Amino acid sequence: MLMLNVHNIVKTFNAGTVNEKVALSGLSLTLADGDFCTVIGGNGAGKSTMLNAVAGVFPVDSGTIAIDGVDVTKLSEHKRARYIGRVFQDPMTGTAASMQIEENLALAQRRGRKRTLRAGITKAEREEYRVLLKILDLGLEDRLTSKVGLLSGGQRQALTLLMASLVRPKLLLLDEHTAALDPKTAAKVLEATEMIVEKDHLTTLMVTHNMKDAIAHGNRLIMMKEGRIILDIRGEEKKKLTVEDLLEQFNLASGGEEFANDRMILG
Repeated sequence: MLMLNVHNIVKTFNAGTVNEKVALSGLSLTLADGDFCTVIGGNGAGKSTMLNAVAGVFPVDSGTIAIDGVDVTKLSEHKRARYIGRVFQDPMTGTAASMQIEENLALAQRRGRKRTLRAGITKAEREEYRVLLKILDLGLEDRLTSKVGLLSGGQRQALTLLMASLVRPKLLLLDEHTAALDPKTAAKVLEATEMIVEKDHLTTLMVTHNMKDAIAHGNRLIMMKEGRIILDIRGEEKKKLTVEDLLEQFNLASGGEEFANDRMILG
């Protein structure tokens, strides 16, 4: 079953001006239910633009986008949010700093539901949050009433990840969600990502600048260049993949052009 079907989408910014930029050039991508696809490419390749197009941040010029068989191409970002969970690069985005951890989780859990006059968080909800937070292995299960603004960047990002997946979304979008973290914390957040995606069988698109992370996580890897997908590696081929193999395949797919982004190689 297809969970995401992006067909021939085009997006040009500043069309008809000297600053015209074709960000997506007839891009097509399908993800089956439960696919965990990592996305890499140089700066300006169109990675984040693709995620923003899927999320409805801006309309595409042409082409269609369907999530779980529903055509969402003309839906606003707000209306598309019922299908999508998203984690951004900035750990400060996605949580309410002045609210407690349990209050943030309650907001995420009740997203899309009809509001009632019942206030507060139940004992059962609190216990559920404690169990979920324990998965992260960051000690947050004992800090339910702590203000989120007191947490470290890594703790906030892990919490945002949990919030994005709390009400099982049709599609989880991760936009370089570990790029702002130190290597040790990033590894912990990626480990939590893997656990949550596997536990809930979430269809996931994860943009990263780190080749090793792109290879180590997920069952599929795509590489983008100039708004198109130039490599699509999956299954056994991906399991055996090395950074050297990937660089070689990129050079072949791009006509011998060198892969310019050092952070991908060194990450």
